[in-house]
Amino acid sequence: MPRIGGRKLLFLLQKDGMKLGRDKLFDLLRDENLLVKKRKRFVITTQSRHWLKKYPNLIEGLEVTRANKLWVADITYILIENDFAYLFLITDAYSRKILGYYLSPTLEADGGVEALEMALATVNPEARINLIHHSDRGAQYCSRNYVHLLQDEKALISMTQKGDPYENALAERVNGILKGEWIHSEIYSSFDQAKTRVCEIISIYNSSRPHLSCDMLTPDEAYVRTGKMNKRWKNYKKKAVAHALDL
Repeated sequence: MPRIGGRKLLFLLQKDGMKLGRDKLFDLLRDENLLVKKRKRFVITTQSRHWLKKYPNLIEGLEVTRANKLWVADITYILIENDFAYLFLITDAYSRKILGYYLSPTLEADGGVEALEMALATVNPEARINLIHHSDRGAQYCSRNYVHLLQDEKALISMTQKGDPYENALAERVNGILKGEWIHSEIYSSFDQAKTRVCEIISIYNSSRPHLSCDMLTPDEAYVRTGKMNKRWKNYKKKAVAHALDL
């Protein structure tokens, strides 16, 4: 996790028993030229101007307190030499765990169907009763095959109303993590190489990367919990501050 960020790095170091305060860590990172620099790239992957049926937004004000209540879907891109590939993702909103994914050479809806089928196969049907699937209004998610698959699985379909990324912010955030911490820092010479690396990255993301919004649990750890998040993280921050003052 070469671009994980200072707060999470500090948490992991202290979790492993290293006595190190925040300021000292950031001074060390700065001296060694290891501070993460933000990079911005932008490619439009949403095709929202189409004639296909669009569905209402069902998640405004929704409080999610368990896994498999809400899945969010989105697409991001990967640069391979001078071409693009497209990564379709299905993420559990509660735990931030990526349940389904598929790297496709095109933006066609089949890539989304593959990612959704992977997520559905990963989770027992009894665990996803009353599941809400939320996405943008892209043609891939309004396509006949995608919608029929959700309906066959009795999932409720929710979509953004204006095509605004903020209406699908959690999915956009997961995309940003994958791109900012791994994908945009790496060079892929072939589609097969990128496909193999995506599998590795998602495995690391799910099993090893703590999330501020999930009490600093990894997605795998958060996935088996229930209840509101952030309580344990608030307690951790108090302990971390006290620990730093004692150093």
